[in-house]
Amino acid sequence: MLLTDHHYWGGLRRTRELAAVCEAFGLALSMHSSSHLGISLAAMTHVAAAIPHLDHSCDTHYPWNSADDVIVPGVLEFRDGEVAVPTGPGLGVELDHDALDRLHRLYVESGVRSRDDTGYMRRIHPEYELRLPRW
Repeated sequence: MLLTDHHYWGGLRRTRELAAVCEAFGLALSMHSSSHLGISLAAMTHVAAAIPHLDHSCDTHYPWNSADDVIVPGVLEFRDGEVAVPTGPGLGVELDHDALDRLHRLYVESGVRSRDDTGYMRRIHPEYELRLPRW
């Protein structure tokens, strides 16, 4: 099974192209997300709806992050483990500009500019090496 991520694979169209490759080779498919905000969940919901052979439920941590989001509440609600595809313009969500400004200030003040997934993984598996997927 391949766990896709629209951020990692180059956006919504590229994720759909990846899904077509998976379908051609008979690979099961799901979608991954971590600590994303509502904009990302809306994008993932749209691309998931556009993939006819999504074999497994999508992964999200959104319910644990939604209290501190950059979108106006109400559009992205989980009901029976599902999120309806937003129907408004664009991704179907409305930005909360005050929240966006506040979270941007927190980001700038944090000083964090890059991820160290390899360092994190080596704490768990010392032999871990980052390898990008190859087709």
